[in-house]
Amino acid sequence: MFERIFIISFFITLMNSSVFAGPPFNTDDPVPVDLHHWEFYVASAYQFENHNEDATLPHFEVNYGAVPNVQLHILAGMGYVKENSNHQYGYMTTELGFKYRFININNDFQVGIFPLVELPTSSGENLVGDDHMKTFLPVWIQKNWGKFTTYGGAGYWINPGKNNKNSAFVGWQGQYDFSEAISLGGELYYESPDTKDASSNVAFKVGGFINFNNESHLLFSIGPSLTNQDDISGYLGYQLTI
Repeated sequence: MFERIFIISFFITLMNSSVFAGPPFNTDDPVPVDLHHWEFYVASAYQFENHNEDATLPHFEVNYGAVPNVQLHILAGMGYVKENSNHQYGYMTTELGFKYRFININNDFQVGIFPLVELPTSSGENLVGDDHMKTFLPVWIQKNWGKFTTYGGAGYWINPGKNNKNSAFVGWQGQYDFSEAISLGGELYYESPDTKDASSNVAFKVGGFINFNNESHLLFSIGPSLTNQDDISGYLGYQLTI
């Protein structure tokens, strides 16, 4: 089972739709895009749980360094959902946000916020998308020690709608730059239930970055839940920075 999901996740490239966060991980960092620079992503991510599937196929993300210490963000994606015998594919989400770094000590210690809004994109009859606006309010912290970087934090989801619940996310990540071309790391995170019939989730992912040059990057991660059997998620994406 694990090998089958790994192959699907890595080569077909699919994602957990509830938290897009900091590619390729769920946990994010407080570092905005450099002033007047851009980040472009085309990616896909996948979650498999108890024979149900939830994926972006694909999604697109754009970040722009608008003013010092501020990044503007937009994400849009197509989604695929399988619940029991029901299958749907369609437009999944429009996510808007901004990242604001309010503490930066020599780029070694940084703190910021990254509020996000996911706009409603479907009626209640659809499996893909959501018919209520969702808001995520996180605080992220990062510390660097040479080639080792660690970051993490916590956030609160405001999730209105029938059978929905507000929820919390807590995560921490660490990564090491083995060379200019390869960085590898892992994260551990916790999610409280976001619906009345859901359960909390503790999970980890391993992944990293392959830098072809200063502008072109491959991002990947995969990992299982520690609390929910047969729950595994993966991410694969391409990033262009200019």
